Amino acid sequence: METIKIYVGTYAKYNSGSIFGKWLTIQDYDSLENLYKAMAKIHSDEEDPEYMIQDICGPSIVDELNLISECHINKNIYEVIDAIENSNIDLNIVEAYLKCFGFYEKDIEALIENVEEAYCGEYNSDIDFVYDRLEIDGEIPENLPSYICIDWGKTAQCVMQDYVSDNDYYFRYL
Repeated sequence: METIKIYVGTYAKYNSGSIFGKWLTIQDYDSLENLYKAMAKIHSDEEDPEYMIQDICGPSIVDELNLISECHINKNIYEVIDAIENSNIDLNIVEAYLKCFGFYEKDIEALIENVEEAYCGEYNSDIDFVYDRLEIDGEIPENLPSYICIDWGKTAQCVMQDYVSDNDYYFRYL
């Protein structure tokens, strides 16, 4: 998974006119507790700092799964990172799936399972996808006479009612 970095300041400093803080890489810490300890060390000059995430750099999945906001880091962030890193699915495919379907599963493992089940491959166009799909399924007769022409654009339009794509990644509806 891509590196996720956050710039951590505090509301007290911000309200005093300072954006003092520090960039932290989420993956440099093995738990949320240790990340918060690092944040506390940066702002040890405050008795009870109220952390403010002033900037986030990382993959779009951070936003799509609401893992980090200005004042909150999701308690499951490390579980999500581990599940994606340990899956056989590329992060770009997971992000494309989320753009197509959103996140309605109860946990990250269910999301990964759904992505694996729905994913059909990467193609340059709907026509390429549909032609390959029909060929794999054996739905194109091998001895189709040469005088019969298939309107692949119209065929793709019909078949795509059961599929969706984003960024050249294709998924079937479950």
